[in-house]
Amino acid sequence: MMRQNQPGKTHLSVIILVLSLLFIHPGTGLAFETITFPSEDGLLITADLYQPHPETAPFLLLFHRAGWSRGEYREIAPKLNELGFNCLAIDQRSGNGVKNITNKTAEQAEKKGLPTTYLDAFQDMEAAFIYTRKNLSQGKLLLWGSSYSASLVLVLANNHSAEVNGILAFAPGEYFAKLGRSETYVADHVNMIHCPVFITSAQPEKERWWLIFQAIPSRQKEFFLPETFGIHGSQALWQSTPEHKKYWEAVKNFLFNNSFRN
Repeated sequence: MMRQNQPGKTHLSVIILVLSLLFIHPGTGLAFETITFPSEDGLLITADLYQPHPETAPFLLLFHRAGWSRGEYREIAPKLNELGFNCLAIDQRSGNGVKNITNKTAEQAEKKGLPTTYLDAFQDMEAAFIYTRKNLSQGKLLLWGSSYSASLVLVLANNHSAEVNGILAFAPGEYFAKLGRSETYVADHVNMIHCPVFITSAQPEKERWWLIFQAIPSRQKEFFLPETFGIHGSQALWQSTPEHKKYWEAVKNFLFNNSFRN
């Protein structure tokens, strides 16, 4: 005979399992799924998929800054979900970790003896773009980059100008001269961009991207600089950044004014 308290124990275990899923993001109730897919050379890319909305919803591809990982977006992506966007935050092979989230793609690249410069990571970004368009998104697709990846999303968008609907670049710059590219590599690769573009950074960093901004032919381009110093990259949106509310206001205005959610 089954004891009376056994159903209670089973019910409790189910409750605990459900709560573990709901509270991955405290205060939001939004969960994510960690997935993998191959890069162009077969290296396995690790990514966090935040997809609470239908595939027809607008989609943001999120790329991290130098030395970091997909953990850069653990605080940001749930807020973008609340604004109506699905998101994919990937680990590029050039990076390490942040917010206690290790860059798994970089780990795999190191084990395989593959090069891991900024430019080597471009194939991972392009693979993420192709994978998302084929498997995850049927709606408007936007690219979002931080630091070196902010520069590379501009190049990526230029290569796929007919398929990219918007760009957000947090602190781009001409970071690739030491890797054999020209001092104007990024500015020379934005001539096909006609979608809406948003650029921001710390206040003193404007000189790093101003020529790039001027070279973009899109009539729907804008930038934001805080009145105070600000901070580098997508970290600008973390709650720990004093100016995060102003940065968020600028991002929301860009997303809403360009009707990406329609």
